[in-house]
Amino acid sequence: EREQQRILDLPVRVRQVRPNEDFVSLGQTVDHSCYVVEGLVGRFDQNSRGERQITALHIPGDMPDLHSVVQPTATSALQALSTSTLLQVPHAALRGVAGAHPAIAEALWRDCMVDSMVLAQWIVNIGRRDALSRVAHLLCEMACRYKVSVEDAPVQFQLAMTQNQLADVTGLTPVHVNRTLKKLAAIGTTFRNRVVRIEDWEELVRVGDFDRSYLQDTVRPEQRIRIVQ
Repeated sequence: EREQQRILDLPVRVRQVRPNEDFVSLGQTVDHSCYVVEGLVGRFDQNSRGERQITALHIPGDMPDLHSVVQPTATSALQALSTSTLLQVPHAALRGVAGAHPAIAEALWRDCMVDSMVLAQWIVNIGRRDALSRVAHLLCEMACRYKVSVEDAPVQFQLAMTQNQLADVTGLTPVHVNRTLKKLAAIGTTFRNRVVRIEDWEELVRVGDFDRSYLQDTVRPEQRIRIVQ
């Protein structure tokens, strides 16, 4: 309870960000990390021609730039994909609470570990899966991250993205994404008006070659290897 209270007592500054607004720029040096309260945030990088690739999605409960506590110069940028509310937490406060409470430092470390596992799956998604599997895998992942029950059909959740943004995530063109969504509709999965509806979860999992274990969301606390007892 004492450690939980220290988290709740962290100083924060509330910021609301409009859709398509960058709130951390490439190369910017920041003195805080952001906690997503509402909305959808994309982490992205770009090539020398300014062409962007979304490399991560972050939902409420995520800290998309927690790693900036130890590397404050942004090697990737952050953009609100929908209207988003953020809590900006000073690096100094995070370092202080992690230094005073090793269990908190371990929890933050674990969060960064899961983030890296998601990134690894995204690399496989773009490098080794076809368009249909890429989009299916992403929709399965987001359903799990939003903690939607997949036991009963239909599985339904909001995903505040456009088809163009979905293209930036999956490394496809908007036209290719549109064609892929039509193919998914044929197996009972639709993405319309920013709502995902899945009639056959097991079929989508099969098409997406999806194994949720990398998300670590089904690991119970007592199953975790602990450094701090």
